[in-house]
Amino acid sequence: MAKVLMKGNEAIGAAAINAGCRFFFGYPITPQNELPEYMSRELPKVGGTYLQAESEVAAINMVYGAAGAGARVMTSSSSPGISLKQEGISYIAGAELPCVIINVVRGGPGLGGIQPAQSDYFQATKGGGHGDYHLLVLAPSSLQETVELVEEAFDLADKYRNPVMILADGMIGQIMEPVEIKPYTPYQNLPPKDWASTGTIDSGGRRRIINSLFLDPTELEQHVLKIYRKYAEMEKQEVRYELYNCENADIIMVAYGTTARIVRTAIEQCERIGIHAGLIRPISLYPFPYHVFDEVVDRAKAFLSVEMSMGQMVDDVKIAAAGRKPVYFYGRTGGMIPMPEEIVKKIQAILQEG
Repeated sequence: MAKVLMKGNEAIGAAAINAGCRFFFGYPITPQNELPEYMSRELPKVGGTYLQAESEVAAINMVYGAAGAGARVMTSSSSPGISLKQEGISYIAGAELPCVIINVVRGGPGLGGIQPAQSDYFQATKGGGHGDYHLLVLAPSSLQETVELVEEAFDLADKYRNPVMILADGMIGQIMEPVEIKPYTPYQNLPPKDWASTGTIDSGGRRRIINSLFLDPTELEQHVLKIYRKYAEMEKQEVRYELYNCENADIIMVAYGTTARIVRTAIEQCERIGIHAGLIRPISLYPFPYHVFDEVVDRAKAFLSVEMSMGQMVDDVKIAAAGRKPVYFYGRTGGMIPMPEEIVKKIQAILQEG
């Protein structure tokens, strides 16, 4: 199949439909507006349903309902809208329902601005809503990878009965690149949705009920322990990352999303002036690839976390380094994008300090 030039938000929609998504509930907010616009046009063509809800709160509860009925369903928003969805996301995680959530991140806090940022890392990876739960969080750095991760996100959601978030900064949503939408092949041996509330009776003669309320604390504790066993399995099976130029690197940068692409350019500039630099690119932000640092920690003099934020992923980098090598941070915020030249200057300062 030939590649097609697409905007990131539209590529996300095309990938979702290709993966069998037939329900989309959302509410407009920049910089993700082209995604619901695309779904409103294309979903009816395949027998799907698009609905612009009256608010983000309404949209995520519609997702709860469709997921509870066993449908493949997606919602999308940008940072303030995701904040409004957090209560519903916690309910969905507590009820063990599969869905896909797209966050095309913009600058904050508050209404902030409409330019790209990565300052929702804490919200995405550390829960975001109330209670003990996790989302599986994936961070693409190109549109082709975005397409592939969106498609896989639906399978992962069904596999673990858990929400999956694609954390795509505003640049991913707005840039245009050639993408190939390949014939979709779902995971083999996905579990049947025999839990779905479709009006049927289970083998024990009981109605299927979707719920996250446990008034007995002993039952709630057992439920939380159960879902944490799923998270432990994710941490074993779903860690994704890329190593780039780390073999002889004096300093290893850690970056995700489009920031990782900027870091690659900085690495090329470093090489031209005799500095050996590498990159660890987490693709799964939860679960975070802590163990990969063990492979490179003896080679590097230091780690540098590069982010479009005031420093959120840097905490996970420090945990991974475990005090064995120093960890530094460089970031821009408010919708400002770090430039390769700035990163090179930071690396030079670190090496001179060391």
